[in-house]
Amino acid sequence: MLVLGIESSCDETGVALYDTDAGLLAHQLHTQIAMHSEYGGVVPELASRDHIRRVLPLTESCLTQAGKQLDDIDAIAYTAGPGLAGALLVGASVANALAFALGKPTIAVHHLEGHLLSPCLADPAPEFPFIALLVSGGHTQLMAVHGVGRYELLGETVDDAAGEAFDKSAKLIGLGYPGGPALSKLADTGDATRFTLPRPMLHTPNLDMSFSGLKTAVLNLVTQQSPLDDITRADICAAFQEAIVEVLVKKSLKALKQTGMKRLVIAGGVGANRQLRAAFDDAAKKRGFTVFYPPLELCTDNGAMIAYAGAQRLSERQVAGSFAVKPRWDLASLASAD
Repeated sequence: MLVLGIESSCDETGVALYDTDAGLLAHQLHTQIAMHSEYGGVVPELASRDHIRRVLPLTESCLTQAGKQLDDIDAIAYTAGPGLAGALLVGASVANALAFALGKPTIAVHHLEGHLLSPCLADPAPEFPFIALLVSGGHTQLMAVHGVGRYELLGETVDDAAGEAFDKSAKLIGLGYPGGPALSKLADTGDATRFTLPRPMLHTPNLDMSFSGLKTAVLNLVTQQSPLDDITRADICAAFQEAIVEVLVKKSLKALKQTGMKRLVIAGGVGANRQLRAAFDDAAKKRGFTVFYPPLELCTDNGAMIAYAGAQRLSERQVAGSFAVKPRWDLASLASAD
């Protein structure tokens, strides 16, 4: 089965073709970073308009890359939520219009389910069950994944997500948009031992997390050290990143211990962070578990993860699509829905 996947939840337009026999055949991605950087953040109306301009040319590029025609497509998967309402509607509209014209089914995919399953596009791919650490944009969650659509929420952030803390702290330090990657890059040159930042909820018995207090600590540190020179800015970034990484790693290790599982999946944009990957790789060697990541190019929002998730839903006959989108959509609700 050949599935076309369309991702348009925020500021990336992604399109991909996934074949259940041959794997990922093609994927194309357009990022809106250059456009939104002029405003210091994502402007929803501009994002929606840019998706409209990009989605059909990217679809044509994917078909050409894969050597396929529209008639070869068996189903069309699209991100139905969560995300920006206007941006989601672009993908939903195109997917449903194409599906109607071709007489093919549509599959409404949860954006976070796409991230959750994206490491399955890597080689080697994880087998079920596994623990998943989702660190994508406004979400930081630990999930026990027993199969497609079988997700158990173990813990999550009670306030800011890790990605939000990265972006907000980067703004406090005076870095441009997108803040998270800029902070991580600068952290690589800093001294993480110069400043001590808190590790909120690190020792609580549950698997919940909190990063708002860490952001506030960065604000206080920036105020104390102002005006910031380049060395101080890098050292604050390094201390901040080390605090985030320690919390994410230790909470994930606790989830593995509590469930007895031996496989851990890291998914989402923060999963591309080099220090985070190095820390998990080191922990895996010491603790005897296996850690899986999506390919670096698939850590960001992309159509490949949507096409793959849609194909898995199609294979298990868990197909549902409608024109409606869900800007707020709880991933844990998928388990009860199926």
